[in-house]
Formats: sequence, C-alpha cells, structure tokens
Amino acid sequence: MSELEHRSRILREARGWTGTPYHHQMSVKGAGCDCLGLVRGVWRALYGPEPEPLPPYTPDWAERNARDLLSEAAARWLSPVEIASAAPGDVVLFHYSPNGPARHCAILSAPDRILHAWQGQRVCETALGPWWRRRIAGAYAFPLC
Repeated sequence: MSELEHRSRILREARGWTGTPYHHQMSVKGAGCDCLGLVRGVWRALYGPEPEPLPPYTPDWAERNARDLLSEAAARWLSPVEIASAAPGDVVLFHYSPNGPARHCAILSAPDRILHAWQGQRVCETALGPWWRRRIAGAYAFPLC
C-alpha cells in the first residue's frame, strides 16, 4: 500500500467517527469516544487489536502525573514526525499549559484542520487555528500498513 493510500485510509476511518458522542474512556464508533478513543478506534480498524492495555484514566489524569504518558505511548506505537512536517493522517498531541504534559490528541485531516473529540462535543472536524497551533506538543505517524 502506498503512503498516499495509507493516509487516505486513516482519514476515511477517522471521518467515519464523525458525530460519535463524547464519552470519557470509550472507543466505540457511533456510541461514544474521547480523543484517545478516536485514535484507538482508527488503530483497531487499520491493525486489529490495540497493542497494549489501557489503564483507567480520569479526566484530570495528566495534571496528577509527573510523566507525559500520552506522549510516551505515542512514541512506543507511532513514529515521531517533525511538527512542521506533519501531514493529513498524522496524530497530533496538544498540551494546555506550556511545558505541561500532552492532554489531548487529534488526527490531522488537512494542513489547517483536525478530527477530534472533546468533552461536550461529538467527534468533528475543526480548524487547526492559532489557539490549537500554540499548544501542539508533538506529531506522530501511524505505521505503514
């Protein structure tokens, strides 16, 4: 499969989650997911079972842990890419405070758009505007199928 076909498959799957209601810790297309649940669902569609069990996490988990667990997990299973080189189909992580841990993730759908879920919102495609751009903590590519 070419890289272009691979990225198209990622985006097709991610867009298939559009409208899925936000539910913390869920990852069920159409029924509920959080931001990580969306990425997990795309992983399962591309590769099958998730590569490691996910421990329970609370909405404020990132503030209570000295480690950046989301970035650590992304680095274990995805390939880091330069933020400036991130392309549609890549996973983008965000932190809400400078030098804080990554707390949110999305899938880049265009150079200026992301697909994601957050509390109170269904999975949707939104602008990657200045507020989000200032908070990018890292970018990662799914392994080529």
